[in-house]
Amino acid sequence: MDSVIDCFRGSVGTRLLLVDDNAKLCRMVKEYLEPLGYQVSVAYTGPDGLEKALHGDFHAVILDVMLPGMDGLTVLKQIRAQSAVPVVMLTGRGETADRIAGLELGADDYIPKTFSPRELVARLRAVIRRSMITAAQTRQAPQPAIVAGDITIEPEKRMAAYRSQPLALTPTEFDLLASLARDCGRIKTREQLLLEVADRDFESFDRSIDVHISSLRKKLGDDPRKPQIIVTIRSAGYMLQNTRGEAST
Repeated sequence: MDSVIDCFRGSVGTRLLLVDDNAKLCRMVKEYLEPLGYQVSVAYTGPDGLEKALHGDFHAVILDVMLPGMDGLTVLKQIRAQSAVPVVMLTGRGETADRIAGLELGADDYIPKTFSPRELVARLRAVIRRSMITAAQTRQAPQPAIVAGDITIEPEKRMAAYRSQPLALTPTEFDLLASLARDCGRIKTREQLLLEVADRDFESFDRSIDVHISSLRKKLGDDPRKPQIIVTIRSAGYMLQNTRGEAST
């Protein structure tokens, strides 16, 4: 745990997403943070910010409340539906109602646009440190089995079975099946799947996601012409069907 805390006392390599339509403010924040070692990406609209937050690999998001295309609270709500990335809400309005709404929707902190750069850095370091400690504690906790219809996965043993028969899976296939099983009955985009298995065989997976899906189908005995277990949702991604009509755990 101490190593996690020590890692984030500094800021070198910390990836941030700033979502704000004020170009001058964005430039100011980048000019202050980047010499400190932060890598700052910028989005100027709500939809663009949401897209980058969900499909990028950021340590934290700085999110304005007032945005064109989609307001910040809506962006936050949609981020929280799919991601636990730390979010610091940023606004020119200091009303208590806005702050409470943001926190209730899952914001990790809230700072007015009258902030000092040093205050922003302190807030960012705090939320990122908390996030990393929580992630470390989660990794240390026992992981329950995942049951999705006829598929059973034991994350700690890295074992998977279909109808009680063990599956011989590659590390990438295992991670891919586990990702689909955790959200059984829900569509997972290629980008989401890529991010969840990126620490394993990233380049190979990036080039051949369809090959990995095809291999999984074969090992599950799923007809590639009319798949019933892992189905392709055109222009969206993939979804693991609940073949026994049971909820995943």
